[in-house]
Amino acid sequence: MLQLNVLELLKAKKKTKYWLFNQLDMSYTNFNNIVTNKTRSIKYDNIEKFCELLDCEPNDLFKKVK
Repeated sequence: MLQLNVLELLKAKKKTKYWLFNQLDMSYTNFNNIVTNKTRSIKYDNIEKFCELLDCEPNDLFKKVK
């Protein structure tokens, strides 16, 4: 199963979840569901925004878990 690695990337960049939320144009509920891996899908546009804001590649956003 794949999971988003957003919280770890934020910690490495010394940024907060609140900072990231303020950079995005989405509801807090949707944002929180995405970063806490409680969603089953994510739009390509959102992946692109996360990569731009976190200065990473799409492969960096995801981690594989058993």
